[in-house]
Formats: sequence, structure tokens, C-alpha cells
Amino acid sequence: MPQPNPRIPYRMAGEHRRLAPLDGKPLMVHVVVNVEYWPFERPMPRAVIPQPHGTATVPDVGNYAWVEYGMRVGMPRIMRILAERGIRASAFMNAYCADIYPQCAEAMLAADWEFVGHCWVQRSLAAEDDEVAVIDRSLERLERLTGRRIRGWLGAGIGETFDTPDLLKERGVEWLADWYVDDLPCWMRTRHGPMIAMPYTVEHNDVPLWVVQNQSSDEMLKRIEATLEVIGPELADNPQVLTLALHPHVVGVAHRAHYLARVVDLLRDRDDAVFVTGSEIADWFVAADGTGGREVMADA
Repeated sequence: MPQPNPRIPYRMAGEHRRLAPLDGKPLMVHVVVNVEYWPFERPMPRAVIPQPHGTATVPDVGNYAWVEYGMRVGMPRIMRILAERGIRASAFMNAYCADIYPQCAEAMLAADWEFVGHCWVQRSLAAEDDEVAVIDRSLERLERLTGRRIRGWLGAGIGETFDTPDLLKERGVEWLADWYVDDLPCWMRTRHGPMIAMPYTVEHNDVPLWVVQNQSSDEMLKRIEATLEVIGPELADNPQVLTLALHPHVVGVAHRAHYLARVVDLLRDRDDAVFVTGSEIADWFVAADGTGGREVMADA
């Protein structure tokens, strides 16, 4: 049978192995905060305002300041909303932020967030001259910051080369959020054995919502409400992961942070929901699945 996906065999949701819920809670809510550094001396990875006269120039002060505002103002706001509710997040962090924004890194450490690899700066691995060096440097810096091995990864801009999962698995990374093909984790194949493909999101991601689509400030709340109406009955069949993908310069502004707090409260008030970090999902999946990914490697 042809396999269009080179890493993960095709499977419909109804074909999932039945998995026992985490602590009896079938809805696992994963709050992800993307912590990024956009180098001032390079073109910006994304723009919220066009540059004057329609000409791309460096420095791009307007768009750089947009992102830096998020790290100065939006980030403390997000951290306060989560801390007041006792919620730990996963920090998908450009490793250079440990040096560029050290106060923020220390605050996330103090909050006991999980740190996840997200390249060195906000630049795709496909655009790097030496992908291996960037991965090694990023993992080393985050491990030095946290004193812990880094278990997960999301590529900057969800960017990869054909070799990225193999290189990450070879270095002990256990899960990868680039391949968000399902509402549950699933096994993906690499040259060095099975790896977990972690659910992520573009539908509940503030960049597509508000930077690309220009939706109203309450759009994430409306989408979560509609999502819960649909997945509520589905949770009787199998657990699901619901990811909130946040960026301080987008959801951290006041008029959107208001609705972020309402989203979090809506989910926290559910009896069937539990807030988790990425590696807590991975540990649950490995135990509940029980196969160690043997099947995906057998299909290789």
C-alpha cells in the first residue's frame, strides 16, 4: 500500500487504539507559549505592518518593536493569567532567549514551566547553513538553563529539513510537535527508532487567528466554545489533546488577554479537563499505548 506520509502511516480517528484517560480526565489541555527572539539585524520573520514605501529594509524597527513589546509587556500578562489559575505552560523557546531575555527565562523557571526546543533564534532549520550545529547549540543552552534534558521540540516556523526528526531522535529528543496530524499523540518513524508526534494547532493558534486572518478579539473564545461542542461526545471514545498556541506579542496585548483568561476559565471549569505540559502528555501516551512504537517501525 502506498504511504504518502513518509513518517506516520495513515489512520482514521476511529481506528485509534483505545487509551485510558489521564487521571480519568479525557480532555488534556496543553498551553504552549512560544518565546522567540527575532534578530534586529535581519529581516523580520513576519510583519504586522508594511514597511514604509513598500520596501523591505533592515532594520525593521516597527515589526521588531511589535515583538519586543510582547516580551516586555505581553509575557508578564500571560504569566500572571496562568499563575493565578495554577497552570503550568510549555515554553517553546528559541534558546538564545536565555541570553537575550534572562529575566523572562528565570521567571519561567520559577513558574516550573517545561522548556521545549524551538531552534536558536526564530529562523527555520531549513534556512540554516548547519542544521546539526543549531540543534546541538539550542539543546545545550536550554539544558544548561534548566539543568534538565530537553525532551520536546517544535521547529521555528514549523520548519524542518528531510533529516530533522532523525537528528532530533538521535540526540534523545522524544517528541516533536511539527507533525500535528492528529488530536492524539502518535508514533512516527525515524532512522533511530520511533518518536512521538505531538498534537499542536493552527486553529487555536493566535498567529493565524489574529495576524493572518484578522479575526475579532473574542475569536479564540468562540472557537474553543464551538470545539467543545463537537469534541465533547467524542471524548467518550478516546481522550484528546486541545492545544492553545500563544505568542506574547499577539495574545498578550490587553484586549486579547482578556479573552485568553476567559478561555482558560472555560476549560478549567470542566470536570473532564486536565492541564498538562508536553512531556506529561508524552509520558501518558507511552504508558497508555503500551507498544513503544514497534508497529510504526515494522511498517518502515
